[in-house]
Amino acid sequence: MPTRKLEDRIDELRQLRTNTFAVDAEAILRKAFADRSNLVIAEAAKTVGELQLSGLTAELLAAFDRLFHEPVKTDPKCWGKTAIVKALAQLDYSESSPFVRGLRHVQMEPVYGGQEDSAVQLRANSFLALVQCSDLSRFEVLGYLVDAMSDPADPVRIEAVRALNQLGGDEAVLLLRLKARTGDRRPLIIGYVFDALLQMQRDRAVPFVAEYLKSIDEELRGEAALALGGSRVVTAVKALIETWKEVRTEQFSSVLLRAISSSGLPEAIEFLLGLLRSGTAQQSAAAADALKLHADSPHIQALIEQAKR
Repeated sequence: MPTRKLEDRIDELRQLRTNTFAVDAEAILRKAFADRSNLVIAEAAKTVGELQLSGLTAELLAAFDRLFHEPVKTDPKCWGKTAIVKALAQLDYSESSPFVRGLRHVQMEPVYGGQEDSAVQLRANSFLALVQCSDLSRFEVLGYLVDAMSDPADPVRIEAVRALNQLGGDEAVLLLRLKARTGDRRPLIIGYVFDALLQMQRDRAVPFVAEYLKSIDEELRGEAALALGGSRVVTAVKALIETWKEVRTEQFSSVLLRAISSSGLPEAIEFLLGLLRSGTAQQSAAAADALKLHADSPHIQALIEQAKR
C-alpha cells in the first residue's frame, strides 16, 4: 500500500484538534510520533499540547530523544523538538531534563553563504519552561536564566526576561536591573526588561526606567518611553509628561506623546486634550496624531471634537 502524502498525514493530525471525539485519536498520535518526518512529529506534538493529552507524555519524550540522534537529518530546523518542548510546557510537565537538554542545544545547518543555528526557538522555549520545573531549586533556575541573558540569539534573551518576570522575587528584579545597566546590543531587549520591571514593581520601577528617558541612545529612550506608557501607571505618565516639557527635539517629543496616549489613563488623555485646546500649532498637531491610538473609542473621540471646537 503506497505511503500517504506528507500533507495528508499532517492534515489528519490537524483535524484531530477540532474533532475531539475521535475514538482513535491517541492511536493516530502514537503512530505519528514514530513517523520519519519531523513535520509530522511537530504537528502531533502541537495536537497533544492543545488537547491536553497528558497520557501521551511518554511518547513525546521518546520522540524528543530520537530527534537528537543526527539532529540535522532527523529534525531539520528543530521543528519537532521545539514543538515537543512547547507541548510539554502546555501539559505542565515539571521534570527539567528535557528542557535542560533543549536549552543547551545548538544546531548549525547549512544556509546560503554559510551556516545558521536552527535551535534558537528550541532554546528560548526550553528556558521559559524551567520556571515550572519542580526538581530544580530557585537558585538553579536563576543560574540557567543568567546564562540565557548572554545567548547570542535575541529570542532566547527575550524569553529569559519573560521567565524572570514569571519567576518573580527580589533576585529576579535585581537580575533584570543588572541587565538594563549592562545593556544589550539590541535596545529592544532592554525594552522587554523595562516592561518586566514595571509589571513586577509598578510605581517602584518608574524612577529606574525613567532614567533612560535621558539616555544618549535614541532607541533606548524610545523603549523606556513606550514601556512607561504601556505600564498604565499614573506616576509613569507623570514622568513622561515632565520629560516632554523639557525635550527640544520634535522626533522624541512625538514618541513621548504617543507613549502618554498609549496609557489610556484619564490624566494622559486630559494632558493631550489640553495641548489640542491651547498648545502651539505644532503641539496641537502632534497631540492629535498621538490621540489617533483611540480612534475606536467614541468617548475619547467626542472629547477630541469638543477640544477642537
